[in-house]
Amino acid sequence: MRCIIIDDEPLARELLEDNIRHVSRLHLVASCRNAAEAMQIMQDQAIDLVFCDIKMPAINGLQFVSNMQQKPMVIFTTAYKKFAFEGFELEALDYLLKPIALERFSAAVNKAVDFARYKNSEKNGGDESIYVHSEYRMIKINIKDIEYIESMQDYIKIHLTGIEKPILTLLPMKNVLERLPAGQFERIHRSYIVAVKHIQSIYNRKIQLKNIELPVGNNFADFIKNWTR
Repeated sequence: MRCIIIDDEPLARELLEDNIRHVSRLHLVASCRNAAEAMQIMQDQAIDLVFCDIKMPAINGLQFVSNMQQKPMVIFTTAYKKFAFEGFELEALDYLLKPIALERFSAAVNKAVDFARYKNSEKNGGDESIYVHSEYRMIKINIKDIEYIESMQDYIKIHLTGIEKPILTLLPMKNVLERLPAGQFERIHRSYIVAVKHIQSIYNRKIQLKNIELPVGNNFADFIKNWTR
């Protein structure tokens, strides 16, 4: 995996370079002092992963990532917790706080490797998992574990079988439905998407799952007709 570092602090770059040397999956293309240097590199070479500091002179890391034309995977590296939400909004894979331990660094790289595999399988028709942003990081969700999805205004809750706490992510219902395999999930209400395999019964425009009953909205009543055919 071809990567670059962007950080205005020499010591921070050295530490990241050392971490990268310990991870065989990574090939360091360049270690850049600022966003301008990184832009030049990325115009000339294909980059899979960017380790990007946030608080830098001239163009900061958030500005740099938000203005990318073709965005590779991004892992923010910073000494400041306060930028975590902005990093989350820019769909960063992870958010590493300095000083970065090798174990934590390796975990972030493994996440990038998994995400790259996911994107590749997505292009080839694979649909075993999806990735969503939650709690300032990218989380992998196995599609087979999704029971139902609940809309909470701008957020959604993804309810998984066997897990009491749902995953909360900033994602419109329409967008998440497009990521799920056709025929396996149905929208039954403006606030609910259900996994068809988890439906136990349908009665009086109510869908019974294992531990919850969900309503079928007026605009989605055709689902019941199709189900009972």
